Order: sequence, then C-alpha cells, then structure tokens
Amino acid sequence: MTSPDVPPLRLNGRDIGPHAIMAVVNRTPDSFFDRGATYGFGAALAAADRAVAAGADIVDIGGVKAGPGEDVGVAEELRRVVDLVAAVRERHPAVVISVDTWRAEVGEAVARAGADLLNDTWGGPDPRLAEVAAAHGIGLVCSHAGALPPRTRPHRIGYGDVVADVVAHITGEAERAAALGVRRDAILIDPAHDFGKNTRHSLEITRRLRELTGTGWPVLVAVSNKDFIGETLGRPVERRGIGTMAVLGVSALLGARVFRVHDAAAARRALDACRALGAGR
Repeated sequence: MTSPDVPPLRLNGRDIGPHAIMAVVNRTPDSFFDRGATYGFGAALAAADRAVAAGADIVDIGGVKAGPGEDVGVAEELRRVVDLVAAVRERHPAVVISVDTWRAEVGEAVARAGADLLNDTWGGPDPRLAEVAAAHGIGLVCSHAGALPPRTRPHRIGYGDVVADVVAHITGEAERAAALGVRRDAILIDPAHDFGKNTRHSLEITRRLRELTGTGWPVLVAVSNKDFIGETLGRPVERRGIGTMAVLGVSALLGARVFRVHDAAAARRALDACRALGAGR
C-alpha cells in the first residue's frame, strides 16, 4: 500500500509501489550498453527471466536502438518484439511488460501479444499511439525529446528553461492521453534525460525533479549508464554503474516512481536503501 500522497499507478491489474524497477531488455544488435548481447531470442528471454528473478516489476522490451544507426522498419521491429512479448507474458504472468516504441503499428501488435505499457521515449511523434493504449486498456509513458525526430541527436539545442519546457510538454501529452481514454492511473511521465538535451539539461532536470513529481503524474526516470553521467564523471559506458546508482538515489528522494535500469539487482538494493531512509513513503 502506498501513502495517500503518492499518485496511483496500476498496471497489469495490480498497484505499482513507490519504487518500481523497469529492467531493460533490448532485442537490438547495436545497443549502446550491451552491444547486442540480448539480440537473440533466447538471450533476450533469458535476460527477462533474470530481471524478474532480480526483483524487476516491469520488463521493458525494445527492438530499435535509441540513437542513430541502421534503419529498422516496422516489419523488422515487429519481428524483434512481438514473439518476445508473448513468451515473457506466458512465463511471467504477474510481471508488467512494457514495450519501448513510438510506432502505433507496433503498439497495436504488442498490445495483442500481452503488453501492459507502451513506452514512447520520443515524445509523441505518432499521436495514434495513445489511441492504441486507450483501445486496449493499457498504460502509456509520455516523454519529452525536444521535438526531435526519433533516433536523432540534438545539435546545439537550447531552452529558455528546460524544466518548464519538459513539464509543459509531458503534462500536455498526459492530459491528451487521458482525454482519449487512457486510464489516468496507467499514465507515467518521463523527462527523457539526454533525449533532445545535453548534459547540462539532464543535470538540471535531475536537480529540479520535484517540479515533475509535483505535477501529480507518476514519474519515470531512465538514466541508466547515460551519456550525461559519463560526461559528468569522465567514465566510459561500462564504468557508469556507480554514477547511475547515485542519480537513482537522488531521483527516489525527489519522488520518482519508476526507474528504468540495465542492472535490476543493483537498482533494487539501492532503492530499498532509499526507502529505508524514508524516500517514497
């Protein structure tokens, strides 16, 4: 049971607690972090099994690398994710299955295969995705990417006030989704660190995360091993674990609810420590 001041969040028929772990499972050959280690179907399914065993509440399945790279069309994205969603659903009926996609066609297919949440990390480039979530009675993540097209990097991007821009966009997307019929207790907002932002912007968002958690929408943070952590600490991607845990802890203390990570076991321990200190109660 969460405290009365914690926004309700209900996915796959159950209430999601104050510190939910979303474990990343990428069926991509060119992921920035695992570099294709879970691209194969068997490897991806095993990764999902490990994440659940490590305490993940949500498994987030992705079929397209976030950054620039080889073009991945709708048919190929479907091939990578639909059967995996169905297999994870069969093996882990209680876990929440999320799919990282901005495409309505993919959202429709994975919803039919058993997904509980559509994780649109690119800020709503396909407005039909919210309609899909509403039609299937599943959740939606509303994000901010500075109006960039999917899979592009910012070039000298600037904001008068990056946090104000983020709050205005994602709360607008959340209200639009609710108006279309997505349950309010199945909508999350994500500032999307590094998406359409430089390191300074991502650090500012982290410092001022209370302005997002104060909107009344549950906040997802996806900071695991990201470039802003690496640039801040001068660490390559494989040495950003400690920095990731630090940002997760700060985010928990500032009221974030869902934490998208590559190392579910380490994140679970870090967030349990934060909860023992009173964060998220």
